[in-house]
Amino acid sequence: MQFTGYHFPSDIILQAIRYYIAYKLSFRDIEEIFVERGIQVDHATFNRWVIRFAPLIEQNARARKHQVSSSWRMDEAYIKIKGKWWYYYRAVDKYGDIVDFYLSQTRDEKSAQAFLRKAIRTNGLPDSCY
Repeated sequence: MQFTGYHFPSDIILQAIRYYIAYKLSFRDIEEIFVERGIQVDHATFNRWVIRFAPLIEQNARARKHQVSSSWRMDEAYIKIKGKWWYYYRAVDKYGDIVDFYLSQTRDEKSAQAFLRKAIRTNGLPDSCY
């Protein structure tokens, strides 16, 4: 990624994008955070940065994504999140790394298939599933 020609260093641009993506802050909230740190940036500038760099960051992250093994174990649990009960589906590879997960309010074939499709779409078809 090239940050040449921008008035701010790359670490400031990346921090603003991180606030927006990771914490779901509005551009005006990010502007306020930066003002508290002595950095004057208009909220519209944050919008332009996100439009310009977020797709490149995602593409870069996907390229560096850890390759999971081709043998998965499937698991499900019934867990409580903020007072509501959810079914937590997950796939774990043979090294114990989480391949993917899925939250559903129902425990049925449709939910299980949706989870499996999501895991395969993201990580490819495994050689074996248990």
